Amino acid sequence: MFSAAYDAGPPAPNIVFRGTPAPEPPPPRPTLEQSTFVAPEGVYSITEDHRAIPVVHNAPTPLFPTRLSAVTVRFPTKQTGAPGLGQLLGGGKDFWKDRNLAPPKEDGLSVSSSDTPEEGTSPDVTNLPDSTPATPVIAPDPPGLFSPAQGGKRRPLSRPKHNMRTTSSTFITRLQSQEGLARTLASKQGEVTYVFYNSAKNLYWVEGGQKSKEPLARIAFSAFPTCHDVNQSTVSHEHLDIIIGYNTGDLLWFDPITSRYARLNKQGRISGSACTAVRWVPSSPNLFLVSHADGTIIVYDKDRDDGVFSPQAPTASSPILRSLPGSPAMSPPPAADTPPGEWNPLDSIFVTMPPWHPVNGAAGAAGGGGKAEKDKDKATKNPVSHWKVSKRSVVDFVFSPDVKYVAAISEDGCLRVIDALAEQLVDCYAAYFGSLTCVAWSPDGRFIITGGQDDLVNIFSPWEQRVIARCQGHSSFVSGLAFDDVRCDGRTYRFGSVGEDNKIILWDFSSGILHRPKLQSAHVKQSMSVSSTISLSLRRRDGTAERSTLHLPPPGADGPSPRYHPAPSRNEVAVVQPVLVKQLEDDLLTAVMFLPRWLLTASKTGLVKLWIRPLVIPGRPEKGGHAQRAMEADLDLVQ
Repeated sequence: MFSAAYDAGPPAPNIVFRGTPAPEPPPPRPTLEQSTFVAPEGVYSITEDHRAIPVVHNAPTPLFPTRLSAVTVRFPTKQTGAPGLGQLLGGGKDFWKDRNLAPPKEDGLSVSSSDTPEEGTSPDVTNLPDSTPATPVIAPDPPGLFSPAQGGKRRPLSRPKHNMRTTSSTFITRLQSQEGLARTLASKQGEVTYVFYNSAKNLYWVEGGQKSKEPLARIAFSAFPTCHDVNQSTVSHEHLDIIIGYNTGDLLWFDPITSRYARLNKQGRISGSACTAVRWVPSSPNLFLVSHADGTIIVYDKDRDDGVFSPQAPTASSPILRSLPGSPAMSPPPAADTPPGEWNPLDSIFVTMPPWHPVNGAAGAAGGGGKAEKDKDKATKNPVSHWKVSKRSVVDFVFSPDVKYVAAISEDGCLRVIDALAEQLVDCYAAYFGSLTCVAWSPDGRFIITGGQDDLVNIFSPWEQRVIARCQGHSSFVSGLAFDDVRCDGRTYRFGSVGEDNKIILWDFSSGILHRPKLQSAHVKQSMSVSSTISLSLRRRDGTAERSTLHLPPPGADGPSPRYHPAPSRNEVAVVQPVLVKQLEDDLLTAVMFLPRWLLTASKTGLVKLWIRPLVIPGRPEKGGHAQRAMEADLDLVQ
C-alpha cells in the first residue's frame, strides 16, 4: 500500500507566503454515532450546524467561550388576492366602504349562548347590596427598582440612533450580510427562529431550520463580545433588541433587522471591567442587568446616556449598604480576604444608588415636584443602580420567573439569591469545591441548579434553604446548564448540561422524592430550615412571597437564621444519576439551550449544532418516559 504513494513521487510542497493564513482543512462530516443519540422520549439528531470563521494560525486562541441566545419571531402571513370568508360574508373593509357605512366596533369578545361565566369573572358591582363591606384601601408599595415611571404617559419604544452600515466608528470593524437580506426578511411568513452566537471578535446571526451554512449577518468588532441577550418582550418582525457585552466593559444595543445600534458604557465610562453576563429584565422594554469581572452587577436603561458615576467603596458601616438585619451570633464567617470591620460579601451586597435612582426620585416627588422634578427627569443617566456582590468575578446570573429575585454565581464558589426589588441579599450558598460556572432557574421558580469546577450539578431549593440533590456524571468542569420547559410539569423536571469533558447529559428528577432528606442528616436539615426574617421559606409560609423584603416583620419575630449556608457533605445529600450521557468528539462544549424544536449546543471555537427534538404530543404518556424514569431513579437515592 506504500509503494504506489512512493512511485507517485514526493508530495507537492504547501507554500504559504508571509502574512497569508494557511488553508484550513474541510471540517469532517459527523458520523451517525456522533450526529444522533437516543433519549427515553425518542431520538435527537443533528439537522444543521454552523461554524464560525476559523481563526488564523498566528492569532491567539479564543479567550471567551461561545454563548447562545435565541428568539422566535412571528412574521405576518401574506394576504392572497382571493376573497376570504369574512369578505364573502360582508366583513371586509370594501363592503362597508362601498355603502358609506362604518364597520361595527369590535369589543374583543366572542361568546356563544352555551358559554357560562368563568369562576374568576368579576361580578357586576351595580347589583351588589348596600350592606356589602367596602374593600379595604391598601397603600401602594413604594417605587421599586423595576417599577414603571410614576405618572405621565407611557413612552413609545425608542430605537437605536446610529446606522451600522454607514458608521465611522472604529469599534465596529465590519458588517457582512447575506446577499439580498432585506428581500429575504420581507418574504418571511409564520414563525422563524433566530439564533445568535459569539466567537472570537464576531457576532453571528443565523436562522434555524435553514440548510444554508452562510449566516444572515456577521458583525466584527475591535473588542471581544463575551455575552448577549435578546429582549423577548419587544420582539417584532420589524425590529429586535439585543444587548451585547464586551471584554472592555462596553455595551452595544443592536437591532439586526434595521442594522442600527447605540453604545452604552462607552470606553468603560461606568465600569471598565469585562462583561461576564447580560440579561434583559423580563417584561421590561428598556431595563437590563450586566455582571462584571470585578464582582459587580449594574442596572442599565437602554434609553439613557452614560452619566458621571463613581461607586462607593464597600464598608460595613456605610448607610448605603442595603442588607437585612440579622443576629450577630448567627452571622456567616467572614471571607478569607475580609479584614475585621470591613464589608463581608457572604452576608450582604453593597448598593450604590446614583442621584437619579428610583428611590431617590420617589423621595423627591414626595417632598414636592415642580421645576426641580422636571429637571431631575431630564438628568436621569446610567447606571440605574450599582451592586457590589462579590470580591471575585460574577460569572453568571438569572432571574426568577416572577422577576423578583436574581440568582448570581461567582468565582468565590457562592450562589447568591438577591431580592432584586429591594436590592438585598437573601441567601448565600457555598459550592462543594471550587468556582461555580453556570446557573439556571426552573420554570416554576422552585429550584435553582448550578454547575461548577467540582464536576457536579447542584439542585437547590431556595424555599427550603438547602441543597436537595447533587448530580454526578461529568468528569470535568460543567460549562452550561438549561431547563427543558417542555418536559417540566411541576412534578418532574428535565434539564441538560454540557461540560469540558465534551459530554451532553440529560437529567430527570422528581420534586416529591428529593424533598425527603436522608435519615442520618434529618436533624441537620431541621436546624438549617428554621425560618427567619430573611428566608424565602418565611415569605412562603406567611403569604409574603408576593411582596418585597422591605415588608418583612421586624427582627426577632420568628427567630434568626443565617444567610450563609456552607456546603453539606456528600453523605447528607441525595445523588441523581443521568438519564442519558452523550460523548462528542468536538471541541470543548460551552453552552446548551432548549428550544421548542431543537436542542442547541455550542463549542469554544464557535461550532453551533441544532439537534432536532422528538415530537411531543400533549396528554400522551411516553413509553418508558422521563417521569417514570425520574421516579425510579429518585427512589433509589433515598434508600
